Amino acid sequence: MTSLPSPRREKIVGVSCILGTLIGWASILLFLKHLAPYLDSWTTNGWRYGLSALIWLPLLLSNASRGLLPRGIWWRGLVPAVFNTVGQVLYAQMPYYIGPALGGFLIRMALVSSTLGAFILFADERVLLRSGLYWTGICSVLGGSIGTVFLGNAPVHGATATGILLGTTSGLMFGLYGVAVRRCMQGISAMTSFSVISLYTAAGLVTIMVFHGRAHGLEVFKLSAFNWFMLVASAIIGIAICHVSYYAAIARLGVAVSAAVVQLSPFLCAIGAYIIYGEVLAQGQWLSGFLMIGGAMALLMAEQRRPRPAPARGFPVVPENLGDPISVAAEPVDVVQRFGSR
Repeated sequence: MTSLPSPRREKIVGVSCILGTLIGWASILLFLKHLAPYLDSWTTNGWRYGLSALIWLPLLLSNASRGLLPRGIWWRGLVPAVFNTVGQVLYAQMPYYIGPALGGFLIRMALVSSTLGAFILFADERVLLRSGLYWTGICSVLGGSIGTVFLGNAPVHGATATGILLGTTSGLMFGLYGVAVRRCMQGISAMTSFSVISLYTAAGLVTIMVFHGRAHGLEVFKLSAFNWFMLVASAIIGIAICHVSYYAAIARLGVAVSAAVVQLSPFLCAIGAYIIYGEVLAQGQWLSGFLMIGGAMALLMAEQRRPRPAPARGFPVVPENLGDPISVAAEPVDVVQRFGSR
């Protein structure tokens, strides 16, 4: 039997990884919505991130034992971890107020805060201010966001208003998280950086769970076997496996293709929410969602076309949320892509 040529095999692996990432990240809000009747958000967050930190911990211990951890990494990881922790707290509360479909689109607000933060901190990003394609993308994202909020069937008050505020603010926090990673973790590998940030985030979320979760987080032991499976699966798929698969996809397909594909995650989430929970978005919300994703694609193209300095071996990040909005990219390049799904 003749084996597949290496480039073709690599492309197949890359396509498989990006499709797995897309499906995985699109599913996370569906998992959280299922768990909402059984666990409070503090408990769900603490256990999900606690489990994922255990998965990444061996990598940190191995690197530490061999003296491979970069100097100052523990200090440098603090600021990104703070933004990530706040974003996760808000993100996990969102399914208690609104459906996964609407929440998936609201997370796209990460594009706004990541763009503003990049303009303030990175001079090379300001060239985009002269790009018509960039401004088209920004206006589309903002217009689509407003449409998804105000063109729905439910009035925007009470629980719905609270959920919209949570989703929008969590998206903004995840955008700032991406900027903080670029600023603070430059020159550190993606895997090592995410391992440290994940460990800090887990420590914060577990501490919050102990003080605010029902029964201090021990309510999980009342879950059925199936709900235990759903909790563990949401942690492994959304936080651990999808990040690795996204790294692998970027290494084989490139940042632009991978980031473009994961833009579809809100639509998959909306389809899943309709099938599983009967959540129906109004026609205006669907059109607004398409406008948002079109804007994200325009921003991605503007970013790809901008002049850039000679590459520095650094740490790129693609905040996604989608699924779990902590999406970090894979290969060391000089640019931070802000349009992932986490």
